[in-house]
Amino acid sequence: MENKDQKGFNDEAINLKEVSLDNKKGPLNFLIGSFTSFSLCFFSFIISKNIAIYFATHKPSNSSEIVQSISISLNTLIVGLSFIATFSFGFIGLGLFIVFIRSFLVKK
Repeated sequence: MENKDQKGFNDEAINLKEVSLDNKKGPLNFLIGSFTSFSLCFFSFIISKNIAIYFATHKPSNSSEIVQSISISLNTLIVGLSFIATFSFGFIGLGLFIVFIRSFLVKK
């Protein structure tokens, strides 16, 4: 029974080595990832800007101070999260572009 387990383990190790050799990422993958991330950054920026403009022009009009405080907090949270998404996509795109450039400079 141990031989079968060891044989199965060895087969899995061989298959993992084959998979890891086939999944090497090249410069084209980095460039496509960078382009995708920058485009998501651009669209997120447009959405974030529209959210910020909407909340700036539509102030909460509640008579209760507690309700008004909660709505302002939620507005701030939504605007902040949308801009965090925007800059996250931007930094990821920048990092992938740097890796794209670096892939040409590093010798294998």
